[in-house]
Amino acid sequence: MTKWYPKNGRVIFHVDMNSFYASVEMAYDPSLKGKPLAIAGNPEERRGIVVTSSYEARKYGVKTTMPVGEARRLCPSLIVRRPNFERYRAASKEMFKILSEVTEIIQPVSIDEGYMDITDCHEKGSPPELAQYIQNRIHDELDLPCSIGIAPNKFLAKMASDMKKPMGITILRKRDLREKLWVLPIEEMYGVGEKTAEKLRKIKINTIGSLAEHPVFELKQLLGINGERLRNRANGIDNRPVDPEAVHEFKSIGTSTTLAEDTSDDNEIRQVFNRLCAKVEARMKNKKVFARNVQITIRYYDRQTITRSRQLTDYINTRENLFRMALQLFDEHWNQSPVRLLGITAQDLAEQTEISQQLNLFSYEEHARKEKLYKAVDDLSEKFGPETFKKLADKADTNITTSFQKDFLDDYRK
Repeated sequence: MTKWYPKNGRVIFHVDMNSFYASVEMAYDPSLKGKPLAIAGNPEERRGIVVTSSYEARKYGVKTTMPVGEARRLCPSLIVRRPNFERYRAASKEMFKILSEVTEIIQPVSIDEGYMDITDCHEKGSPPELAQYIQNRIHDELDLPCSIGIAPNKFLAKMASDMKKPMGITILRKRDLREKLWVLPIEEMYGVGEKTAEKLRKIKINTIGSLAEHPVFELKQLLGINGERLRNRANGIDNRPVDPEAVHEFKSIGTSTTLAEDTSDDNEIRQVFNRLCAKVEARMKNKKVFARNVQITIRYYDRQTITRSRQLTDYINTRENLFRMALQLFDEHWNQSPVRLLGITAQDLAEQTEISQQLNLFSYEEHARKEKLYKAVDDLSEKFGPETFKKLADKADTNITTSFQKDFLDDYRK
């Protein structure tokens, strides 16, 4: 057993659910099993976007972000369902509960994946035995498949979990890098996006191995500090701990939506931004944070995507202020082409308790107008209790739904 647990190193798992949304739907409705299935935002619209697809659908070339119309042309028998995020959250919570029975050192990173540090789990079994135990329980109890990577750090564990899907268990040690990792194309490396891969290929870096052996100063010239970081990762160097509290650290709150049809209609665009800003406001107030930067995303009919942001002099957290900034940015940067997707993100966040509010003329007048309201709130709180309005606010936030927010990822602890 001791050979599996190094004296000075760590043993890290990366647990990655396979085709999660589609797999949850199949567990909920077994008649879907073995059939090509896609989850899409607007299944009735040919321009709806595929969120994920089953492995049966992927054999036909159906991919994430593909329009539904294109997916159906590739796979005429494709079944398309709308996403049910409450169902996925419930499954995610149960999955993380199973992980927590093995170790408390768990870092959820999204609804369908997380890291585990099992270094101190000697008495519970070897890492392969524990991985098999976890995989079996998730499959038997939730009817969901997962892949697990076993490695001495988070990066290698993440790469390992991708090497065999579905239902794979892969061990990736540092001594295996040349044989298992370095042979992979550079775009398959976690942390290397399409644009970064393009830059690396221009300097003849086509594999992870060629990145690992490339002079670090050239990589830093090309990619800045990220060049050195990626080279270290390619060499199996990653000192980041598995941090159970990392789920509470967030730098932005945002949401986006793909439109049912491409549009240039100004009124429709304003209505979409208004809805998006209301969602962001609800999540900001739920987390008790303010933002000092607003960013919008515009994706055009030809899939060209731009993001534009603005730093603000004051912190904001209301729909009205978010909406005003979003429209300003949109009016300044829209090229008048039909729009397919819109998004807004509140950035540079600070908690309410950390902000010592400086009242400028605008906010002073706003506070003055609401002075009677504040007094009424204070009077009612004194009469009915200080939690009165907090309970109302919490109740109002129960319908907040988005696939991207991570606010619920520690629910398994409750």
